Amino acid sequence: MISQKSLTSSFAALGEHIQSYLSHPEDDDFATLKSTVSNAFHKNGWFTQDEVEFALNYWAEELKEENLKLWLSAYNFDQIKSKEVGLILAGNIPMVGFHDVLSTILCGHKAILKCSSSDELLIPYFLDLMSNRTVGFSEHYRIEKGLLKNFDAVIATGSNNSARHFEHYFKEIPSIIRKNRTAISVLTGEESDDELYGLMKDAFQYYGLGCRNVTKIYLPRSFDLDRIFKASMPFAYLSSNKKYFNNVTYHKTLLMMQQKPVLENDLILLVEESSLFSPVGMLHYEFYDDINELNQQIERQLDDIQCVVGRKNIPFGTAQKPSLADYADGVDTMKFLVTL
Repeated sequence: MISQKSLTSSFAALGEHIQSYLSHPEDDDFATLKSTVSNAFHKNGWFTQDEVEFALNYWAEELKEENLKLWLSAYNFDQIKSKEVGLILAGNIPMVGFHDVLSTILCGHKAILKCSSSDELLIPYFLDLMSNRTVGFSEHYRIEKGLLKNFDAVIATGSNNSARHFEHYFKEIPSIIRKNRTAISVLTGEESDDELYGLMKDAFQYYGLGCRNVTKIYLPRSFDLDRIFKASMPFAYLSSNKKYFNNVTYHKTLLMMQQKPVLENDLILLVEESSLFSPVGMLHYEFYDDINELNQQIERQLDDIQCVVGRKNIPFGTAQKPSLADYADGVDTMKFLVTL
């Protein structure tokens, strides 16, 4: 097995390779990667080139050697005993499972991957690339096409329904089981137009399919909802995606049939609703009168919330750019892996 130092350098080199692709995508050296990005869209209509390249740009930044070393410096790897760790990866946004793969391999374990059918090209491509560039890297992972087998621990990401099955199936081994979560935003009413643009970015990036996408906004009662519509207009291009447009049309029709009030501008549906979770193309909103009462309400729903966007929380426009140490569901993946 390769040392952590060498593995860190290999992942940093991958980040540099990705950055070079983003800077010069037409170079012949990147023909296979370019084809993989294109094929990812053909397999999953949500994975447009822009969205995939947004994800790649994120990883190009996070895989810088200084970022990796800073992240790893918080842990003690002296007592690691290499295990085989099953990874059941989600596929709602491009490469969403790569953090689990990175964590597992850098811990010195072997990653046993079960990729989502919605995202089965990108991560395998990059792992294969690293295997071709680094002798021995292929010993650090295995990709399973069928059922996962022969593993000592598991990290599984899915829906609330699949999580119940995972909890039963993996009850005898160490595990992290992730369920549905979403992001919310609390506005004060004093936000600038630039901040509201950032909020819409947090809502629309990846078409709103990520667990860090804002699906519910809390507003002071005096807030002018037209400001939300104005801030959404730079994202009008989303309607050119048939899957997105069809979602908006379907839910608009459904709301009309239910005679439920809705505000819309052909790009986004605004619905006053208590639920945190909203479908693609829709944002739920709720007015508040007392910020302290609202904070208590949010506190009661933390098990469903991945992150909170706002002036006193995650800055507007950065929800989809978590640091390596900002773990999904607030569960320290690396700590789990170190203590196996």
